[in-house]
Formats: sequence, structure tokens, C-alpha cells
Amino acid sequence: MTVEAVRVLLVDDQDLVRSGLQRILRPKDGFAVVGECTDGEEVEGAVAAHDPDVVVMDLRMRRVDGIEATRRIRRHSDPPAVLALTTFDDDELLSGALRAGAAGFLPKDSSAEELTRAVRTVAHATPSSTRSSRGACSRPTAPRRPSSRTSRQMS
Repeated sequence: MTVEAVRVLLVDDQDLVRSGLQRILRPKDGFAVVGECTDGEEVEGAVAAHDPDVVVMDLRMRRVDGIEATRRIRRHSDPPAVLALTTFDDDELLSGALRAGAAGFLPKDSSAEELTRAVRTVAHATPSSTRSSRGACSRPTAPRRPSSRTSRQMS
């Protein structure tokens, strides 16, 4: 049985961060970066165009922040999982992301292994198993959408 890559959309206003994330989330490790956004304002269109399994979302951006962008995409039917990424250890910011519908969060100083594990976890999460690699979500999120991607799930 062939396992298809986890489709990832990267959202961060810093080119260097997006480039680094793309180097970590490599096809040979089971990931396909299907698109990039520089601001939360671009996310809804990119999700519609690229149909990612996971959106790796920076929380602090200039025009539309990651919390609002998460809220916007989670309102749609069949939304992708969101993994919030931040340099700030701010409980209010993180709880806001989780309330908006993020499946988990990860500090930007995490290791490459922690990032890949967190992306896989939120991609294949169920309400009772949603976790980031550094902590549990404060509330469960909606189950992953049933779709043609169910054949991609890793065993």
C-alpha cells in the first residue's frame, strides 16, 4: 500500500522561515508543500486552490493574523487542520489560536523532528488524539474531514 504525502500550505510573512519550513517538510519524508502565503489575507484562496491537509500558520502577520486566518478557513466545510506556529510564548495568543480552530501549536524554536511529528499528528488527528509535540490542545477540534484522502492515512 502506498502512502501519499501530507499536503501542506505554509503561511508566514518571513521568506526565510517559509524557506526553512519547506526544506524540513521534504517529499522524501512524506510531505508535499503545495503552496505558500505571506499573509493571512491570502489563506482562504490558497486553501481553495491547493486543498492542503495541513496549514502551518504563523500567528503574527501584518494585515491578517494567523488567528483570524484560522477562524476564516475553519468556517468553511471540509477545512484543513491548522498547526499554529509562533515565536512568542504567550498563553493568550495560543489559546486564541486554539479557540479559532487550530488543531495544535508549535514554537518556532522547535526541532525539525518536532515539526514533522506535529504536522503528521494534526494531519491524521481525531478529536481525542489532537496534540502538538509540546502540549495538548485545550479543546478537541472537529474530526478530519472524510474525503478521498482517507486512503492516504498512515498506518
